[in-house]
Amino acid sequence: DGQPGTAQNVDKSTSLARKVFRLFKFVNDLHGLISPVPQGTPVPLVLLGKSKNALLSTFLFLDQIVWLGRTGIYKNKERAELIGRISLFCWMGSSICTTLVELGELGRLSASMKKLEKRLKDSDKYKNEEYRVKLQNSNERTLALVKAGMDIVVAVGLLQLAPKKVTPRVTGAFGFVSSLISCYQFSGKKWHGIDVSSGLYVDTVGRCGSLASNNT
Repeated sequence: DGQPGTAQNVDKSTSLARKVFRLFKFVNDLHGLISPVPQGTPVPLVLLGKSKNALLSTFLFLDQIVWLGRTGIYKNKERAELIGRISLFCWMGSSICTTLVELGELGRLSASMKKLEKRLKDSDKYKNEEYRVKLQNSNERTLALVKAGMDIVVAVGLLQLAPKKVTPRVTGAFGFVSSLISCYQFSGKKWHGIDVSSGLYVDTVGRCGSLASNNT
């Protein structure tokens, strides 16, 4: 519950170690910021997606200064704490953008799946490869939506914006579950919508294609 003791010592040491693996990770989201978006993506979703990349990249960059402050390399403790709060606000903003993007994409994907269901009304839709890929994409986006929602709660807890409702224990519990979801997301075969086993891919709009006929 945020009180001094063995658990808090483990938390501090683990948190400091994790930050080492985030060094220069902000470059990934900078690349996402300048990368082109799939054709046909609505402007609001494009803006939200780019805002998410910008905010997350800023968070990861500022987090390096926080790490320098905690290790003692950066001596200005007050400024390091201020930068730490700013970075957390950036993370919360990126999580909010992610939530809105996933909601929008799930809506578009749902509409796409309904159109496909109408075409497959005389056959078993679950035997259709395209439908199964879209369904898998929908499940992955739903999981990403849940994770983004949990990350917002964690950010609120770390910033102490609602200390009576989001206690350190609530923050820790949500953060733990969010981390488990991240591990699950990175442990599967699928990467950026590509199903290695079937050779199919799904773009952000939910359109299905074959890797055999695509140079990417």
